[in-house]
Amino acid sequence: MMLSNRPAALAAGLIVLIAALCALLLALPGETITTVYVNDLLIFLDGAHRIASGQVPNRDFHTPLGPLTFYLPALGYWLSGNLGGAMPVGMALLVLGLAPVTAHVLTSRLRPVIALLFGAFAILILAVPMNLGESIAALSFAMFYNRIGWAALAILLVMYLRPEQARPRQEVLDALCAALLTLVMLYTKVTYGLFALVFLAFLLLDTQQRRWAALAIGLTLVTGLIAEVFWRSSMAHLADLLLTGKVSGARGHVDLVLGFLRHLADYVMFAMLAALALWRTRSVRDLLFFGFCAVPGLLIMNQNSQPWGIITLHAGAAAAAEMLMRSAQRRKETQSGLQGAVPERRPSLALGAPLLLLALLLPTTVHCFMALGLHASLGVAQAGERFGMPNFDRVRLAQLWSPGDHSFSSGYLASLQDGARALADLDVKPNRVSVLDFVSPFSAGLGLAPPQGDSAWLHWGRNVNAAHFLPPEELFHGVEVLMVPKWGINNVPLIDLYGTHISRAFDPVRETEFWTVYRKRERQAGR
Repeated sequence: MMLSNRPAALAAGLIVLIAALCALLLALPGETITTVYVNDLLIFLDGAHRIASGQVPNRDFHTPLGPLTFYLPALGYWLSGNLGGAMPVGMALLVLGLAPVTAHVLTSRLRPVIALLFGAFAILILAVPMNLGESIAALSFAMFYNRIGWAALAILLVMYLRPEQARPRQEVLDALCAALLTLVMLYTKVTYGLFALVFLAFLLLDTQQRRWAALAIGLTLVTGLIAEVFWRSSMAHLADLLLTGKVSGARGHVDLVLGFLRHLADYVMFAMLAALALWRTRSVRDLLFFGFCAVPGLLIMNQNSQPWGIITLHAGAAAAAEMLMRSAQRRKETQSGLQGAVPERRPSLALGAPLLLLALLLPTTVHCFMALGLHASLGVAQAGERFGMPNFDRVRLAQLWSPGDHSFSSGYLASLQDGARALADLDVKPNRVSVLDFVSPFSAGLGLAPPQGDSAWLHWGRNVNAAHFLPPEELFHGVEVLMVPKWGINNVPLIDLYGTHISRAFDPVRETEFWTVYRKRERQAGR
């Protein structure tokens, strides 16, 4: 028994070692390098500052994302002591925290070679500072919550496979791992968490895994109730989710078809492995599992702002490869047990399963590793332009060979630097500064007290439009200084939406090349 467990233990150790290496590459430079999506990065730096200022997500500011999306960079901010380390250190901690879970789940259910391949793939998906499907040089922690959701859901899906050899306390460890993965998804982006709960409910149909699946669901619910005692914002979170759903929740069949076509190569590779596995197992339950990997993954992808990355397909492919290897092993054992049987000399299709899986996983694994290494190298070299605000001294905008218009990012950064100078020139030190655009970065960048009751970000067509929006009395209630950009991301429709209220409640006090600075009128401020 000990000899048979050595390869699995080695694979588990290598998975943890890969996670530790990724965490070091993230955290040691102590810098955040971005080449794209500057505005998106600023959401989470502002969120970390809000948490450090004592605010609570959904209670003190509106957001459709889960609280972990803000507490994770806040923890990185606290440990590193600067906002440049907030995202890389926060993500490094998450990678390390999920490493034992990943190692247990994969090595208890997959052959060591498959576990190692898929473990490295999932960890790098989690660690890489890059929106999935984009260039290696398109570095950003933008939409990092999607990578967390994909990696956690993919690892959870592998738990569909029954362990071939039960380990000590197998069911307890399985329940704890499944509950942790589900909670991470629920409190990062609820879409992934809901699919995780549906999957655990599906596992209740499996008599051999029913107990740990039920325990995992119970642990998730109990932990959620305990969290609500401290958070006390579940209903407010639901209200923010409903508002966002009214703006961007509905997607048509055309989007689904386009999403499928963008992933056609992945679907073909997945279908090959799934079909071979079903040919051997002849199981309706396996067919339903593969359908769960294929369809909900497309639905999640359809809600994300990423060009590629249905990672549930890769999880299903890993499970299919393991099914094929198990079937080949059972056939070999059956033949060896028959007296006088002639050994089968034909090569088994199952032997090629790891190679098919490797062909599916390796390109993305290498792609993510190169992007992670590039971010670390640029961080060590302190490459790029500083953001020009004291608290952003370790956040830099680098210009690489990435496709797209770099002038947009550099122009956006120049406008923020101009706004910071405008605020510094005011007669009275400002506090509770808000920006009528995508995000309000000045509180975090200048170390000011953040406003209360506003939104973490305003993205026209995603969480705000002309029909569904926060009332101006609520959005601007805690704002003392309002920055209205002359050039921005979605400032024009927001000015059209809120301009009348601004003219009634605020007075212009300063104007620059990029901004008009407003201060709340005294009678309004005293209310």
